[in-house]
Amino acid sequence: MTDIETNLRIVKASGKDLPQLKDLMAKSINILQADFLNKAQILASVEVMGLDSRLIADGTYFAVWAQTKKGGALAGCGGWSRRETLYGGDHSLGRNPRLLDPKPEAARIRAMYTHPDWTRKGVGRLVLNTCEQAARDVGFKRAEMMATLAGVPLYEACGYEKIQTHTDTTSDGTKIPLVRMGKSL
Repeated sequence: MTDIETNLRIVKASGKDLPQLKDLMAKSINILQADFLNKAQILASVEVMGLDSRLIADGTYFAVWAQTKKGGALAGCGGWSRRETLYGGDHSLGRNPRLLDPKPEAARIRAMYTHPDWTRKGVGRLVLNTCEQAARDVGFKRAEMMATLAGVPLYEACGYEKIQTHTDTTSDGTKIPLVRMGKSL
């Protein structure tokens, strides 16, 4: 482990973390998507991205805290789900709380965000590994996600394969490119 990895602590997120999680998500979307989306797409993407608070209620959403010289900092977050919804936040259309059957269906990797100051420091891998293990522990054999273009390189490096490209169209007609990805656990 590197010094950076040893300074990271992953815990289940709670409702009290919501303000910090939402702030981190906004920074991540606005800064890390800039190389992949135009300004209109970044502004509109908040309609299709974000946190589904059911993940926190289900105990399947995690926060990564980094120990710095100034104290603790929220470095990233993400989760997994045993529910049908593949992506989106509380405000997103089309959410479905149906419980998945772990034998034939894939767990969902959901709402992964890294603070721009903490990219390429093991945060995303820590969240992904934690989510995959938790899904395996309840019997899932496969995981899927709807990835942003900024996330695709990390997920490919972690063994995920592209299943299909997808375009989500927001209420103002803006098209947001996404990629459905999957992996055997």
